[in-house]
Amino acid sequence: MKHAVIIGGKGKVGTYLVPMLCEDGFKVTNVSRGNSAPFLPHGCWESVEQVSLDRNDPEFPRKVAALKPDVVVDMICFKEADLSALTDALEGQVEHYLACGSVWIHGPVSVTPCKEEDDLKPFGEYGIEKLKMVETLRRKYALSHFPGTEVHPGHIVGPGHLPINPQGNQNPKVFEALIHGDPVCLPNFGMETIHHVHAADVAGVFRAAIKAGSVSYGQHFHAVSSGAVTLRGYAEAVASWFGQEAKLVFQPFEEWAKGRDADDANKTRDHVMRSPNYSMDKAARLLGFAPHYTSFEAVREALDWMIRSGVVR
Repeated sequence: MKHAVIIGGKGKVGTYLVPMLCEDGFKVTNVSRGNSAPFLPHGCWESVEQVSLDRNDPEFPRKVAALKPDVVVDMICFKEADLSALTDALEGQVEHYLACGSVWIHGPVSVTPCKEEDDLKPFGEYGIEKLKMVETLRRKYALSHFPGTEVHPGHIVGPGHLPINPQGNQNPKVFEALIHGDPVCLPNFGMETIHHVHAADVAGVFRAAIKAGSVSYGQHFHAVSSGAVTLRGYAEAVASWFGQEAKLVFQPFEEWAKGRDADDANKTRDHVMRSPNYSMDKAARLLGFAPHYTSFEAVREALDWMIRSGVVR
C-alpha cells in the first residue's frame, strides 16, 4: 500500500482529496499544525493518521521526510523558500511531490482563455511567490528529474465557502440584493470576468496528476471550471435563480470604489484588473481531467449553503 502525506489535508480542498486517495487505496497521513476538525466530515477520516507539525519549525522538512511517504501533497506552501527546503529533504525519497499554486501566477492576460505558460507576469507577493515555486519545481525536474507538479486553483467555491460575488469581492450582501430584486452596482460595464472552481474539482486535478505519474512531473496545471463568467452575466444568473430580474447599475471603477468598504474595493480591484479566464486544455490533454462543475453550479452550491447557514438572507 502506497503512503500519501497531505500537508494541510483538513482544508477546503484537502477534505475532498483525502477521501479520494483513501478510495484509491492509499494509506493517508494528514500533517497539520492543530487538531481542528476536517473542513467537511467523511467516514474515511477514522483511518487517516494525524501528525501535528508546525511549518515554522526548522525541522519540518526532515520530519515530513521521516514519515517515508511515496506521495506528498503540499496544500499550504506559500513561499518558494519553504518549497525548496521541503523538496530538498524529499529528493531521492519520494515518488511524487505536488504543491498547490494559484492562477495568480498570471498577470493581466493578453489572449483568453489563458494557458499555463502565458502571461507569467504576476503582481503582488502572493502571485510572485507562487510563480517562483513553479520555476523551482521545473528547474529541479530539469536537473535531477525531481517528480514535482504544481496545481493552480481559480476562485475556490463549494459548501462552506464565501464565493467571489458578481462585484468581484466576498460581501454576501451582494447576493442578498440580487435575491430580493434590489439594485446592484457593478464596476465599469460588468464585462470583466471571474473564474471559479469547485473545491472537489481542484482535488480532482491533484488526483488525476497523481494517477498520471511521470506524465505530470515538471508540469503545472490550471484547476478552474470549464468557463469564466462576466460580472454582469453572473449577477443576472444569480437573480434568475430566485425568480428575479437583475437591476444593475454601472459606474467607472474609481467612482464605484468611493465610500465602499476598503477590503471589498481592494478585492474587486484585484479581480477586475486580472479578469481571469483560464484554459483547462492541458489538464484534459495530459491528465484526462475535465471539471465536473460549471462556475454557476459551483457557486449555486456555495450560495445554498450560505442561505442554510444564515450568512445570506
